Amino acid sequence: MSSAGTRVFVARLAGTTVFDPLGDQVGRVRDVVALVRLKGAPRAVGLVVEVPGRRRVFLPLTRVTAIDPGQVISTGLVNMRRFEQRPSETLVVGELLDRTVTFVDGSGTGTIEDVAMERQRDGDWRVTQIFVRRSAPGSGLLRRRGETVLVPVDAVTGLSAADVAQGAALMLARYEDLKPADLADVLHDLGTTRRMEVASALDNERLADVLEELPGDDQVAILSGLERTRAADVLEAMQPDDAADLLGELPDAQAAELLELMEPEEARDVRRLLAYEENTAGGMMTTEPVILGPETPVAAALAHVRRQDLAPALASMVFVVRPPLETPTGRFIGVVHLQRMLRDPPHEAIGALVDTDIEAVSADAPLLHVTRLLATYNLLALPVVDAERRLLGAVSVDDVLDHLLPEDWRETDDEHVPTPAARTRVSRNAGRRG
Repeated sequence: MSSAGTRVFVARLAGTTVFDPLGDQVGRVRDVVALVRLKGAPRAVGLVVEVPGRRRVFLPLTRVTAIDPGQVISTGLVNMRRFEQRPSETLVVGELLDRTVTFVDGSGTGTIEDVAMERQRDGDWRVTQIFVRRSAPGSGLLRRRGETVLVPVDAVTGLSAADVAQGAALMLARYEDLKPADLADVLHDLGTTRRMEVASALDNERLADVLEELPGDDQVAILSGLERTRAADVLEAMQPDDAADLLGELPDAQAAELLELMEPEEARDVRRLLAYEENTAGGMMTTEPVILGPETPVAAALAHVRRQDLAPALASMVFVVRPPLETPTGRFIGVVHLQRMLRDPPHEAIGALVDTDIEAVSADAPLLHVTRLLATYNLLALPVVDAERRLLGAVSVDDVLDHLLPEDWRETDDEHVPTPAARTRVSRNAGRRG
């Protein structure tokens, strides 16, 4: 059991592995839940722990037996219900880091960089000290970084201000290693104001990746909260099919305004996709698969599928066409599978490796037909062509899954989530938050 007086800095705790008493990994700490009051030290009540399945659950600190460098030991009982933040609760990493506070001695303001909590003699954990960087004098290029100080929690005010403007640099630094889908989960769990602050601090490419993983309501709220020019830039950074889906959720006037602000070439692809019915191959496809001419050497084709921004499903094959190579292309010839390219000499032209047996679908092909073809032939993507057999795009298995799953699938808990090991005891009532 952690002894009284144990001090833990929350920013350093984020990412720490949580184990059960037998040494099996339960998950990783993502945040600390605290009750911030107008008077008195905030009380830390639990940890937000990410368990397998990307689910974030609540682990009461009463079920934590030890917090040591690099590990947190729990009793082994974990409530597997998804964590839902209550109005009275504050996420320390998500909502307190980067917050501006005022020193009660009148010496100015500062920004919270870390928070220390300590276990009391009665077993409770209290936030006792704040690590603050003082606001430095000057502005612009002449502005210097202020000194850092560790002060008692009652030496500052502003911890309980729900509407205070807040940066997001420190929080994002803690989460920079997260995949877009995991960061989307973090944003979804934040309050509306904080979610917008964090989203606004992301660069366009990162925000585009995260938006593609968020539920529709969150997507609309974030995009609508951005300055119009920046919203258009973020849409340009998204995959055309995802951008079209998002614009389809907006009022017509707002969508039209954003399309006008986008680069003409980017807007053209999105407008084409908006013309198709949602549950058709055209409505699901992307206009940016890997498209190459038949004379392309294998080595060059492999370089194209290595692109970091390419989804794994689309990296599984190259679509071979006659010029032009931008959709709608020249006549579609066929596909070359990644495995085939790996078996042939680098100088070989991909036109000699084409699989012409892949069945292309029309833009109006219904979802069920596309699903059956992908399942029947164990494919990750299908070509979509027009009446002249020009390639319009490709529909991938992840696009199909997005349309087959319920709209709220990102928010719905699974009935059965695998535990890290059979020995880990899991209870849906353990540590219930009464």
